Amino acid sequence: MAIEKIANGVVVSMTYVLTVDGEEVDRAGSDDPLEYLHGADNIVPGLEEVLEGKKIGDKVSAVVPPEQGYGEYDEDEVDEFDFDEIEDAAELEVGMPLEFEEEDEEGNVFIYEGTIMEITEDTIVVDFNAPLAGKTLNFEVEILGLREASAEELDHGHPHSMDGFFEDEE
Repeated sequence: MAIEKIANGVVVSMTYVLTVDGEEVDRAGSDDPLEYLHGADNIVPGLEEVLEGKKIGDKVSAVVPPEQGYGEYDEDEVDEFDFDEIEDAAELEVGMPLEFEEEDEEGNVFIYEGTIMEITEDTIVVDFNAPLAGKTLNFEVEILGLREASAEELDHGHPHSMDGFFEDEE
């Protein structure tokens, strides 16, 4: 059975151009489209909401405010570290991503990624906000394909690949 429109459990193949403040920040063209599982939080909520019910061939413009995108910018997500706390600190530069691992009492490891904002002789300031936090996202989208997600994809919460995109149709 062919999927007619975007709904939860449907794998969507699409092209998009994302602009922020008039600047292009990301794109997926028809040669390498984005594939996501609708309803599984694979894309920002505001875009997913706009795409609900769309069909193959539909072209959509979406303006997604921060609260429906990557959230508001939070000053509390900026931390300062002593220079000697960070391994290879002398090799770091402003703008570089930096990963931190933290282990809880049960032995679960959490990885936090931030961006270096400032480096002084004594400290390194790291911003743990998403790079697009606080920004309005402008999407131009074209829906290229729709298919039913496999049981494994539903279980994992994301599509596995576009290999065989048309093989399941009879």
